[in-house]
Amino acid sequence: MGIRTLKTAIAVLIAVYLAYWLDLHYIMSAALLAILGVDVTKKKTFLSSFVRMAASILGMSIAIVIFAVLGFHLWVIPIFIFTAIAVLVKLKLQSGIVTSTVIVLHLVEQQSLALAAIGNEVMLLIVGLGSAMIVNLIYMPDAEDDLQQHKHDLEDLFSVIFSKMVNQLEHPNEVWSGEELLQAEGILHEAKHIVENQSENMLFKSNTAWATYFHMREQQLQSIKRMMRLVSHVYHLYTHNKMIAELLSELSEDVKNEFYTGNVEKKLGELEQKFKGMTLPLTREEFEVRSALLQLILELEHYIFYAKESKKKKKIMPSSKSL
Repeated sequence: MGIRTLKTAIAVLIAVYLAYWLDLHYIMSAALLAILGVDVTKKKTFLSSFVRMAASILGMSIAIVIFAVLGFHLWVIPIFIFTAIAVLVKLKLQSGIVTSTVIVLHLVEQQSLALAAIGNEVMLLIVGLGSAMIVNLIYMPDAEDDLQQHKHDLEDLFSVIFSKMVNQLEHPNEVWSGEELLQAEGILHEAKHIVENQSENMLFKSNTAWATYFHMREQQLQSIKRMMRLVSHVYHLYTHNKMIAELLSELSEDVKNEFYTGNVEKKLGELEQKFKGMTLPLTREEFEVRSALLQLILELEHYIFYAKESKKKKKIMPSSKSL
């Protein structure tokens, strides 16, 4: 917000000086247009400026017809506003209603439809909205550091979550609040928003590396949620618990590694084979717990699959090859 405020102030300064240098009337309106034109990304600035320009030109065209027929009377203004809003909304140019109205009210104040008056308003649009676009084109803050921080925070939370699962498997009677899961969801939401803005600042290309990475983490988080539900059904301690707990303990460290090693995947396959060679459950209680543990193993396979698939899709990824 601080950077955007600074850019808005610079855009206003440029717009006012340009309007003054061009000897335009209503130069403060150029400042207003500059304020409206500065947006959070380059793409949004271009789109909003285009919409405001198109809406203003269309609004002036409507005004020329209405005021030429009915004259410059106060009771005609509501007719123009009603007509202009209806047309602009129909054409999905509603975000330019305010800009269009301000421009047309200048004509009403002058009570003139002369080319000079219309030309003045067109120049105000170009100067105000153009200043905003220039400032946004020159500088947009780099989000790389923020994305790296979100990445590290997310991986730390994943590590903690796996550690909590280990504790629950080894101590089935203990209760875990799951607050780290909510924190991870919040970080993912923020990160995806940053990636979207960064892609819009690139205009003609997108940041697919980071988009792929956080999409992978989003899929893995959904997998973790399912794991948590399965762990909650493990209400008794068996040998199987400890075997899976050891695997999850290793995963809690491996999740922060820079590269995918395949160690956990290999041990997971070995664990599956061990489970198949064990004696069948003797009680209903053991059957229920071991069934949940088997499903937990299958879910772990899905978790690892997402990491492997994402790695294949990108030759270069921003430290996204960890589990």
